[in-house]
Amino acid sequence: MGMMNKFMNFIGIQEEEEIIERERVVEQSDEHETNQPEQRKTKGNVGNVVSIHSQKNVRVVLLEPKSYEDTQEIADHLRSRRPVVVNLHLVRPDQATRIVDFLSGTVYALNGSISKIGPNIFLCTPDTVEIHGSISEILNHEV
Repeated sequence: MGMMNKFMNFIGIQEEEEIIERERVVEQSDEHETNQPEQRKTKGNVGNVVSIHSQKNVRVVLLEPKSYEDTQEIADHLRSRRPVVVNLHLVRPDQATRIVDFLSGTVYALNGSISKIGPNIFLCTPDTVEIHGSISEILNHEV
């Protein structure tokens, strides 16, 4: 496993199984090419196998941190590519600001996003989840 793969695995950008699978595919294609040198390659005959990482069931995690120390648990869920709804009603306003700052940095590092969906309620998503629209737009149209 290369140093770049280890780094990407550490920060949660890719799963270790995905790296191992990709390495197996490369090894298999290398063996196939060395065992049959007389086979001619053409543009129409592409021997690449692409592993698509997809999740069948996406689980949304709901958390209400009671202190700033609970923020690491939220970040761990994001690193595992799980969207998290964070309710900050139980923490003081200064701690809520610190938590949002930390989570903003976390989702930025993971190419994710953070959206306010209510008073003191935020939706943090990894890069595999897209958010369309906003709650404030819906509320403004109903008033």
